[in-house]
Amino acid sequence: MVRAILIVMDSVGIGAMPDAAQYGDEGSNTLANISKQAGGLKIPNLERMGLGNAREIPFVSPQSNPAANYGFMAERSKGKDTITGHWEMTGIILDQAFPTFPSGFPNDFIRRFEERIGRLTLGNEVASGTEIMQRLGAEHVRTGQPIVYTSADSVFQIAAHEGVIPLSELMEICRIAREMLQGELRVARVIARPFLGEAGNYQRTTNRHDFAVDPPARTLLDRITEAGQKVLAVGKINDIFNGKGVSEHVSSRGNDDGISKTLEYLRRDDPGLIFTNLVDFDMVYGHRNNVRGYAEALEAFDARIPEITGILRQDDILFITADHGCDPTTASTDHSREYVPLLVYGPKLKQGVNLGQRACFADLGATIAEYLGVQWLENGTSFYTELKGENQHD
Repeated sequence: MVRAILIVMDSVGIGAMPDAAQYGDEGSNTLANISKQAGGLKIPNLERMGLGNAREIPFVSPQSNPAANYGFMAERSKGKDTITGHWEMTGIILDQAFPTFPSGFPNDFIRRFEERIGRLTLGNEVASGTEIMQRLGAEHVRTGQPIVYTSADSVFQIAAHEGVIPLSELMEICRIAREMLQGELRVARVIARPFLGEAGNYQRTTNRHDFAVDPPARTLLDRITEAGQKVLAVGKINDIFNGKGVSEHVSSRGNDDGISKTLEYLRRDDPGLIFTNLVDFDMVYGHRNNVRGYAEALEAFDARIPEITGILRQDDILFITADHGCDPTTASTDHSREYVPLLVYGPKLKQGVNLGQRACFADLGATIAEYLGVQWLENGTSFYTELKGENQHD
């Protein structure tokens, strides 16, 4: 029985890619800029694993003998959103980015959408979710009109007070939107954004739900389950893949809960993949340009790494990476087109191997596929043989 554990630190980028200027992200470097502005990061475990060896990060020292193997990955797909990044890790390269709507969605679509749901809407603009919730929340409560908005990402977001539009109705409204957003309007995700509270103090609840599009082809997840192994998903992984190839999933209420639920899966005996997304880095801190909060979240994750490595079995392999950037030190509140870090640790693996710059995120998926002994798709090049220890299985 062998297992791979893949933890995605959502939005923890490690430097602008060469084409970042095309996305308005020149100079973005989520990890380095946070560390510089915060006066350093207290992340001794990630540091020991070799995070500072992967790329230069202020106040994060390279190690002479890193405990893990290290490198960084370039995104080959077009775009910089969550789905694109996760899909690429599992073998899908997108030649065309999902559509975005910097001026809001077409008026004729909004009218048809309102007719379908039986309610008028508010907003239809590019906005920060927390800002638009405070600005239009009271009018929403008074009128019962849901708030619709988007961002620089390919999303159609619908916010509603749980006391005004019950969760069941909000989810049905989102399902209708997902059904209608096709063709040129086919956004990557429709997102339910429920909230509670009073005017001036509205707070999102943890009942968010993403309605994604299906992956356009079979992914690593499908290959694993077809081989009779398990894919155990933590956090929004199930939403990102629309349930395709997922054996079992559990939601999480923040990073800490996501780590705890990952540990629960690790205590089981299922061969295959444990796939975790830690969304707070992105949703709570990156999009809100909260540098201090982001730094503290990185430090909190770092503090729990010994729990994760301590519970690993001899044949387990842990992969830590990210799906894009979201630099909170820039004026933008959107994702950033960045390289992502790559740390690989296993009790039987070699240590301190410099994996360098990987050509695409799919290299990670190809490596997991080879290790689990499942058929891989056409994209990606495995680096498993570079890491394999003398006692590691073929």
